[in-house]
Amino acid sequence: MKAVPIAISSRRPPAPSMPTTGPLIDVFGRVHTDLRISVTDRCNLRCVYCMPEEGVTWVPRSEILTFEEIERIASVAHDLGVDSLRLTGGEPLVRASITDLVARLGRIGFSDLSMTTNGSGLARLAPALAAAGLMRVNISCDSLKPERFAGIRRRGVLATVLEAMDAAEQAGLTPLKINVVVMAGVNDDEIVDLAGFARDTGRVVRFIEFMPLDAGEAWERSKVVPGEEILARISNVWPLEPASERAVDAAPADRYRFVDGCGEIGVITSVTRAFCGSCNRLRLTADGAIRNCLFANGEHPVRDVLRSGGSDADLALLLRQAVWAKRAGHGINDPSFLRPARSMSMIGG
Repeated sequence: MKAVPIAISSRRPPAPSMPTTGPLIDVFGRVHTDLRISVTDRCNLRCVYCMPEEGVTWVPRSEILTFEEIERIASVAHDLGVDSLRLTGGEPLVRASITDLVARLGRIGFSDLSMTTNGSGLARLAPALAAAGLMRVNISCDSLKPERFAGIRRRGVLATVLEAMDAAEQAGLTPLKINVVVMAGVNDDEIVDLAGFARDTGRVVRFIEFMPLDAGEAWERSKVVPGEEILARISNVWPLEPASERAVDAAPADRYRFVDGCGEIGVITSVTRAFCGSCNRLRLTADGAIRNCLFANGEHPVRDVLRSGGSDADLALLLRQAVWAKRAGHGINDPSFLRPARSMSMIGG
């Protein structure tokens, strides 16, 4: 019997089409349920890992989204399955009438409504923010040494931030998380002290690898302290064990608890051990661009849709398109990686 050759097509199978119903899902199957909204690019500090000390150019106020515009985007996102919302900056507490925005967003019905702040204005506003509907806060604090703290932030006082932590707890903005950007030769000698702070206070200290998002472009790989090293230093003093599994926890921090039961810490390994495969986050910049990755260079201009009379359906379509365009990973460790044109303060964390 003569064999019959099988024709093999050289054409690729058709790419999957973007769904127009259901949750916000990307081509890799990741469902997006977390939205980070930057309410301003302005900040009252000049942290070395984020902003230059001088010469900052702010986005014109006319280009910043209004509270009504933010509320509308948040509402559309909620209808698409987003159930966690975080307010960021810049520094969100420098935005006038921020409690009014919190109240607007609180009425939408998110299961988690939180804020990341440098803490400098939090002690005064914590009760009002909680009353408006804010559920919890993350506070940045990169050193427990007053002079070093001032050197990293270039402005601000450690005592003010410690007071803000107390005020947040008294207002019920918990669980309270403390964000620490770890930089080799700058504050990495405080890793164990900061872990001790977590044990003493019950606050969750989260150690964050230094990322290439500083406006001064001073980032160098040699300044990155790997998460594994952070864990090893702490474990040598107080043994740790995993408190979460990446497969079921999409949060950016890998959580670890102290074996003796005295609290927990988190480690965010964006550089050395990326967690892109479980990412469920979108970001909205203060000037109205949707970003599907912290390190993306492409953006989707939602402000243009808002201000040209676009419908909620148009906004929903743009959100879907942004998610569908998301890459498999940020590629920091690829030779072709290009750092984002925007720094952290312009993106929102």
